[in-house]
Amino acid sequence: RKCFPWAPGSGGLRDRWVVHPQIRIFTPALDLPSHTQGAGAGSHTHSSSGRSLSADVPEVGVLERELAWLKEHLPQLDSPVVFCHNDLLCKNIIYDSSKGHVRFIDYEYAGYNYQAFDIGNHFNEFAGVNEVDYSRYPARETQLQWLRYYLQAQKGAAVAPREVERLYVQVNKFALASHFLWALWALIQSQFSTIDFDFLRYAVIRFNQYFKVKPQVSALEMPK
Repeated sequence: RKCFPWAPGSGGLRDRWVVHPQIRIFTPALDLPSHTQGAGAGSHTHSSSGRSLSADVPEVGVLERELAWLKEHLPQLDSPVVFCHNDLLCKNIIYDSSKGHVRFIDYEYAGYNYQAFDIGNHFNEFAGVNEVDYSRYPARETQLQWLRYYLQAQKGAAVAPREVERLYVQVNKFALASHFLWALWALIQSQFSTIDFDFLRYAVIRFNQYFKVKPQVSALEMPK
């Protein structure tokens, strides 16, 4: 994924996560109008660039409300701020089976972010980019196993089930921010990129998945 490099945040470290500053940059850049009243399915609106936008794209007012919701709820999860890759799709992970080594590449989006965002974004990327299929999103048991190994490697010791469950909730809630961010990114690419890829279709897919899973994910509760 190229174009529009990440911008640093402002304020304290807790406010310097990549997601919020970048979304704030993406939203004004879209210059999206409100959809025409009574527009039917499959209709289009136009941005200042002259390119048409599907009526399936949420209006800016909707995006701003969702951004406010994310900004209010996600920091309350107390996910630690760490150095993150922020773009761990499969093509950016190199596995050497002969040596048992895993290497990450393409650090252009790397920066400080919430730990749970990086993992949630990685899980979202299981669905693919060219042929997106969210049935590939890892099931709960697969996630719990993955997260258990992650925490054990991080701490160098066994971890309690409560710790794994806590990270599971954090990750799946931050996965919403991943959908929101890449949907906005794809909208901008649809207006300006010369790459031969249907960015608008991809944006709609990510927005649809965001709104589809939000009720279920919002209902997840941190273990007591």
